Amino acid sequence: MTAQEYYERGNEYRRQGNYQEALNNYMEAIALDPESPAVHAKQMLEDIYNYYCKDMYNP
Repeated sequence: MTAQEYYERGNEYRRQGNYQEALNNYMEAIALDPESPAVHAKQMLEDIYNYYCKDMYNP
């Protein structure tokens, strides 16, 4: 698969709410093409993970 295909597949997983698979696909895209738009998408998902606090929603 190409970096673009991994990026698009990552976007599809992200839309479905499967963030871990999205991250995996973004990392594959970045490995193939360090200039891929997956770099920005991966950073956004990492920001979401860093912001999300499970304890806040499950007291």
